[in-house]
Parts: sequence; structure tokens; C-alpha cells
Amino acid sequence: MKGLKEIDLKNKRALVRVNFDVPLDSKGNIEDDFRIKESLPTIEYLFKNNCRVILLSHLGRPDGKRLKKYSLKPTLKRLEELLHKDIAFVDKISEKAIKMTEAMKPESVMMLENLRFDKREEKNSDEFAQELAKLGDVFINEAFPVCHREHASIVGVPKYLPSAAGFCLEKEINELNKILFKPKRPLIAIIGGAKISTKIKVINKFLKIADRVLIGGALANTIFAKQGFSMGDSVIDKESFSDVDKINLKNPKLFLPIDLGIWNGERATFKDVSNLIKGEKALDVGPKTAHLFAGAINGAKTVVWNGPLGLTEQKPFDKGSFEIIEAIEQSKAYSVVGGGDTIAFINEIKKEKVFNHLSTGGGAMLDYLASETLPGIEALK
Repeated sequence: MKGLKEIDLKNKRALVRVNFDVPLDSKGNIEDDFRIKESLPTIEYLFKNNCRVILLSHLGRPDGKRLKKYSLKPTLKRLEELLHKDIAFVDKISEKAIKMTEAMKPESVMMLENLRFDKREEKNSDEFAQELAKLGDVFINEAFPVCHREHASIVGVPKYLPSAAGFCLEKEINELNKILFKPKRPLIAIIGGAKISTKIKVINKFLKIADRVLIGGALANTIFAKQGFSMGDSVIDKESFSDVDKINLKNPKLFLPIDLGIWNGERATFKDVSNLIKGEKALDVGPKTAHLFAGAINGAKTVVWNGPLGLTEQKPFDKGSFEIIEAIEQSKAYSVVGGGDTIAFINEIKKEKVFNHLSTGGGAMLDYLASETLPGIEALK
């Protein structure tokens, strides 16, 4: 896989697949521009090489329909503010759009509307990939969060243009490799979130290579439900019950919650892991678990974390995740964190500096850690 500095960029039209899939509020305002800011070093490097920059991205899941709420226009406005320059906006690929790219001046930028407005993107249409390739002379992949997807803009376009990884993508791989290959030990993996089916591979991978694996969030709810506990009105993923059977729950490396933060419909309380009654919801790990997990993190040399341990957007069910952050900070371990909800929480409480690397990817991070490669990375090779 080549990096930006390994291909000829001078005066080229640089077709850059970014990931501007950012959270928007009900009025279409950007709630977190972390992913947009992460693309800036690559864009600015392309400017230094007199490139004309054409940006490709998706936003949300419009399923091939042109829906206003999934337009990239809010991200264009924010990028204009960050770059201090106007950006041309193109609604769809056409001969006119191609001619516009050819007429662009060096250090200018154009953005194409949401790729997923065209069904061919997610179907990995070769025809669509060729149409996209006509917009540029070189292709730069700066979209690590979707590198696990076999979509036209990720694995199709590199067939037709000289290609390289952007600075952010290259950094993601380098940082995650520090965890996979010869990590400083003890290596602690913390895995939260909702669906076990999306995390089964990485859980089992870390049960092999990590020293301790801490599991919380709705993942733990599902495990407890499969074990026969009544979980009241808690979020559980019954479709993943068969995946629970693939985890060796007796592995001494595995740490599950011993108590839970509960909402009983009127107030927050704590309860040791046992049967929950109707109306009770497990929304966080409890204080005993937070203390147990903090002890497991104590003395760690490497920590990787994906997925919150509770409903962090609702106090006091952010407490378990907050205490994990404090434990990581005190450990002074090399630490990597990923997943949209986890990153949003860390940014909200302004604890970004605790971590050595904040990954832009959630699912892609998990897939890379489990498989040690991704389709988008293989396409660049």
C-alpha cells in the first residue's frame, strides 16, 4: 500500500474518498466535525502539490434515494470554514462535472453529492467506479471508517487510477498495528456497545492475544440473557444468542460486569447481576464493576477500547465509561479508542488527550483488529 508521498501528485486532479458521515441534529447542523478535521492534513498536502481536489463521501443510509436530510451540503459549509475557501458542489456525475474538474485551478476543491444517492455505490458497480474515476487523475483513500465495505468508491476506483492511502488512513493502520503486533504488555481490550454479532470476531481475537478482555454495555446484557437471567426491559440482541455460544465465557481473561446501573422507571439505582423485573433497564455497569475494570486496567501498558459501557448520553449512566477513562489516564498506557458513540462521549467531556489515538472508524477498526486487513486496504495494494 502506497502513501501520499510515494505517488506523483504534481498538478493532478486528486480524487479523494473522505468519510464525512458526521452526526447531524434535527436542523441539519453538524454535531461533531471530528471526521472532517481529520481529512485536513491530506487536503493541505495536496494543495502543496498544486492539486485540484475532488471529494467523494457518503452520509447516512439513504438507500439510493435523494433525500435532503442526507445531503452533504452541511459538511461542505463546515469544510469551507475550515479551509477558508469556497468549494464547488456537484449534484451528480456528468460530462459537465468532468469538464469542471479539468477547468479547476490548482488548490481548488470540488465536492460530489452523497455517493449513496446512487444505488450503484453500495452494489460495487464497476460502471459507477469507472464514472467516478473520470473525475480524477489519482485516487486517495482517506476513508478508513468504510474500508471494510466493498463499495465502488472504496474498492472499484483503485482499479482505474494510481492510488494511495491518505495520511489519516495510513495513521490508522500504523496505530492499530501497534496493538496487533508485539504490543507492550499487559494488553487490555475493552469492548462495549450493542450487537455481539458485529463484535464476536474481535472478542475471540482478543481472548487469544490480550491479557484481559473487559465486556460491558448491551453486549453484557445479551450474554446474561443467554445465560438465563431475566433482563427486564434492557436492550438485548436475541438474534445474537447463537454468537454467545462461540465465546468461551470460562476463559480467565474474560471480565463481565458483576453489578449494573439500573433505571427502574423512576430513578437510577444499582443492582448485582441477577434477575431484573419488568420495568427495569440495565443502562450501565455498576460501581463494583467499574472498580473491578479499573483494577484490571491498572498497570496496563496497552489499552484498546471500542464501544461505551453504558448509555453515556444520559446521566448518571455515563459514570462507568467515565471511570474507565480515568483508569486509562492513570495507567499511562498506550491507548487507542474507536467507535462513534465512544468518541463522541470522549469529545464531550474533553478527554481526547488521554488517548494516543482516536480512531475515525468503529466497524472498520473492529474488522481490521480481527482480520488484520480490510477490502479497501487490499484494493490499494
